[in-house]
Amino acid sequence: MAQSGKLDAQVRRAWDANAAFWDEQMGEGNDFFNRLVWPAVEKLLAPQKGERLLDVACGNGVTSRRLAHFEASVTALDCSERMIHFARKRAGPVEIDYRVLDASDRDRLLELGAESFDGALCNMALMDMAEIGPLMRALKSLLRKNGRFVFSVIHPCFNNPATIQTAEVEDRAGAIVTTYSVKISRYLTPFTQIGIAINGQPEAHPCFHRFGARQK
Repeated sequence: MAQSGKLDAQVRRAWDANAAFWDEQMGEGNDFFNRLVWPAVEKLLAPQKGERLLDVACGNGVTSRRLAHFEASVTALDCSERMIHFARKRAGPVEIDYRVLDASDRDRLLELGAESFDGALCNMALMDMAEIGPLMRALKSLLRKNGRFVFSVIHPCFNNPATIQTAEVEDRAGAIVTTYSVKISRYLTPFTQIGIAINGQPEAHPCFHRFGARQK
């Protein structure tokens, strides 16, 4: 528990330090988000007018604002106070209930109210949380009957913190050919490693690889 608390604090410090950079890079959605992530997330969550939706680890609030466009009532939380600052700044006239709240704190999550939400989203953030068990257990209470939970993560095999991406250039019978590959290691063993999400961010943050192993 002490180690987990230490990691939680490290995560908060890193994302507070990266908040301004992340907000500038992400804005209202970069190419990765707009083309690869959001279309699938939107289809799976299927937000509806009048629903209550929970956005976990909302970052600069880009997902929260997308959900609000469906005229849903959105509660959005993040452990980083600085991230919530930028999310509120971008919200403009859109009404979103932004809260500074650590998703690894089950008791705080339960204060949101039993069976309060029709759906919940955690977009590209579970791999940045020291503990995900408290969130999973809390969602059982927070979601209404037939409520749905949608999450997205980096590919656990080909994009975990231990992968190495390579490019080999060769002259193949007079044609210059580049071959791309990924070297994979430590896939089946959970581990924690300091890494970056976007090149140039001010501070590296802990990445938690747990998706190649069976979860308890």
